[in-house]
Amino acid sequence: MPRIVAIHEGVVPISSSMSNAFIDFSAMDCSIVAVESDVIRDGKPVVGYGFNSNGRYSAGEILRRRVIPRLMHAAPEELLTADGAFIDPAKAWNLMTRNEKPGGHGERSVAVGVVDMALFDLNAKLAGLPLYRWLVRHYGLGEPDSEVFVYAAGGYYAPGKDLPQLQDEMRGFLAQGYDVVKMKIGGAPLADDIKRIEAVLEVLGGDGARLAVDANGRFDLATALEYGRALEPYGLFWYEEPGDPLDYALHATLSEQYSGPLATGENLFSLQDARNLIRYGGMRPDRDYLQFDPVLGYGLVEYFRIQEMLRAHGWSSRRCIPHGGHQFSLHIAAALRLGGNESYPGEFQPTGGFADDAVIRHSRLQLTESPGIGFEDKASLYRVFRDLH
Repeated sequence: MPRIVAIHEGVVPISSSMSNAFIDFSAMDCSIVAVESDVIRDGKPVVGYGFNSNGRYSAGEILRRRVIPRLMHAAPEELLTADGAFIDPAKAWNLMTRNEKPGGHGERSVAVGVVDMALFDLNAKLAGLPLYRWLVRHYGLGEPDSEVFVYAAGGYYAPGKDLPQLQDEMRGFLAQGYDVVKMKIGGAPLADDIKRIEAVLEVLGGDGARLAVDANGRFDLATALEYGRALEPYGLFWYEEPGDPLDYALHATLSEQYSGPLATGENLFSLQDARNLIRYGGMRPDRDYLQFDPVLGYGLVEYFRIQEMLRAHGWSSRRCIPHGGHQFSLHIAAALRLGGNESYPGEFQPTGGFADDAVIRHSRLQLTESPGIGFEDKASLYRVFRDLH
């Protein structure tokens, strides 16, 4: 019968000089936690680790003042599964969100998601299973995917970065085993972005279906439509987050005029916001992609609810490819049989990317059998976690 004896919290920088169409990453950081249990294995406590995905800053104040105290003040039996073998993530979620008013899912959803990740990591380690296997066994999800589609996200704007450097970056992704890559748009005039897109397409043999583009919510409706008209002839893998994530009317109008796949959702952090996108955003379940991030959006407990909502609206889990580019979402993609997972081969270190010995072939990645999420197989990230406790 495991018990949480301590939750250690800290911050790690993931900053860089690059930028997308909306923000730069010069001061980007993220929260990290270590949830320590009273279960001892090989002379050490079993510990679960968590962090928040890139793009949202650390949420330490919310963790320290609200989320962590609510868990630590709970009676041990309030947190256990019915058989007493694990920490129940849903019960923990209810405690972490106690006395929080509905709406305004800004940064508290990030704080809850960080601890949620650590609890799932802890549970899988207690069972001695990789997380994706623990998930399918614990929740009765059926057979997991043995490998996951991953695409390489990059193509950021950076000082002095010219077209040959952009092409070299994409060649590097291909050399690592990725067939599909993503680049940023919207941080330069349309004519310049088209030159950047065509430069990348040269590297991809002219195959637009291997290139996704991401505007990071930069455009108003007129600009989103203008870009859509310019992008459509290339037959791209997807056109991502053209407008503000909450501007459902923009997405609905664009979907009526842009025939190619659209992708959005990474900056929607709750079941309610996700449901509104499906109701009012014009998203098309036969071609579009949903990028809800399980960590930024109140964790996997909430992501399960989002998946249930999507099924009720006729969406396949295969249309979901989460934002984040890290190991937790990789396990979720395998267990829930999603369409794939983002990957950051070089950015947002030490949290971005997968195990040090991960091998990608034709944009497919097989999961390991390491217990938990497998942070111990990513040396630079594991050192950061170990320093917490």
